[in-house]
Formats: sequence, C-alpha cells, structure tokens
Amino acid sequence: MPDFLDAHGVTIVYDVIEAERPRAVVQLLHGVGEHAGRYGALIAALVAEGYTVYADDHRGHGRTGVKQHSGDRSKLGRLGPGGHRAAVAAVWMLTQRIRSEHPDLPLILIGHSWGSFLAQILLNQHPEAYDAVVLSGSGLRVPGGLNAGDLNRPWRAAGGHRMQWLSSDEAVGEAFVADPLAVTTPLMRLFGPIEAARMFGRPRRDLGRGIPILLMVGEDDTVGGPRSVRRLADAYRLRSGLDDVTTIVYPGARHEIFNELNQADVRADLLAWLDPRFPSRE
Repeated sequence: MPDFLDAHGVTIVYDVIEAERPRAVVQLLHGVGEHAGRYGALIAALVAEGYTVYADDHRGHGRTGVKQHSGDRSKLGRLGPGGHRAAVAAVWMLTQRIRSEHPDLPLILIGHSWGSFLAQILLNQHPEAYDAVVLSGSGLRVPGGLNAGDLNRPWRAAGGHRMQWLSSDEAVGEAFVADPLAVTTPLMRLFGPIEAARMFGRPRRDLGRGIPILLMVGEDDTVGGPRSVRRLADAYRLRSGLDDVTTIVYPGARHEIFNELNQADVRADLLAWLDPRFPSRE
C-alpha cells in the first residue's frame, strides 16, 4: 500500500493496480465521505481493458483519514491543515508521481462527485498534465449549479438509512452506512462554509489544447443533475474551446452511476468512449 507525504506532513495512501499491457493510466478521484475501496468493480473493468489505475484516499478520507486523525474515525471527512487547497495539492502530487512513473503513457483523470470538482480544478490549473477527463455525478461549480440542501429530499418518505440519493439499489445505501471508512455527514458540515466555497469556479477560458471530456450523470442525481451537467458541457465548449465533449444521461439513475442497477452498462459506455481515444497496444 504505497503512500507519500503532502506539503503539510499528511500521509496520503493510495493503490496502484497495474494492467498487464497498459495502454494508458487512470487516476481515479472519489467523492466526499467515501474512499477508493468503493470502486472495485470499476477498477477491475478498467484494468481488464488495459488501463493501469491509481486511486488515492483523499485528505481526511478512508485510510488516509485514519492515519491523519490518529485512528479517530469520528473525524473522518475533515480535511485538516491547509483545507481544500491542500486536498487539491495532494491529488496533484499523485499526478506528478504517476507522470514520473509512466512518462510514455497517456493519463486519464476520472472523478466522481467531489472528485469531479477536484478534477475540474486540476484541469484548470494543469491542462498539460491530462489526456482525457471523465466526470460523473458532477455539475457546474457555481451557486445554483450544485445542491447545497437535502440530497435525499425526493426519497424522504422512504425513511431508513436516508442514503437513497446514492443509488436506486437499496443495498448501496445500506452498505455505505455500514462501511467503517465512510461518512454520512453532509459536505457543508465536514468542510465548513469557507472551505466548501473553495470548490466554486468555472472551466478555464481557452485551455490551449484539445482534451476529450466525458460527462456521465444520472437523470435523478440530486447533486447537480442533467441540467447542471449540460451547462458544464457548454462551458467546456464555449469557454475552454474544447470540441470533444460528450454527455451521457442515465434514465432512472441517481448519483452513484457506477453503483447503480445498470452499472455494467455504465462501465461499458465508459470503456467504449475510451477505446478509440486510447487504442490498445497489443
């Protein structure tokens, strides 16, 4: 289980799953309150198709958070010294490590939810570092573009674990609540309003190079949803000057499309989009 120290002395834990004949590398960024271990099926599918995967547990989260907070799991999700900017910087440090270890392979950034916001920020800051970006459960990072309220409101009558907003598969919410490395505390309470506001921003004007973008969203996603994702797609076309921007909306799906009932179709769509852009080396 490799790790590295960030600029504030926090140990960032990550996984590397090597493909036998890699065609590209994927850097996978998870969402708020969760960890890389929840992406096993997606990682396995990517590796089987020739993508080496790097997946860290972000600042305050998962195994990184357990070490950072000296084993106190009640503090999981709290970012610690340096706040959100330090979380972004730590992910960038892993990008640099990937580039040094695989200098001849393309690098694909895949981010879900908060991970998709981190990916947007990194793409603005370092467009030269990435060869494609995939965002799921994302949205335009402006007030009104993201839901700051009760994400479970449409399913309030369902009661129970109150995580129905994650997936229409009831088992997903149940497993999330039972996961000792997962946190159900809302983002605003975990980060605080100042650090949460650091997530806001728009795609950078004129990125200076053509980068393929894939936006994947559930029709019933309460974080951003299809309308916000389409606004994000328009911003990448009109502000950033990108011409390879694809949006896929999944009817009946909620926030975690990679944990939805149709997750096999979602993985297949992702692989089908990647395949012509990153041909196999066999």
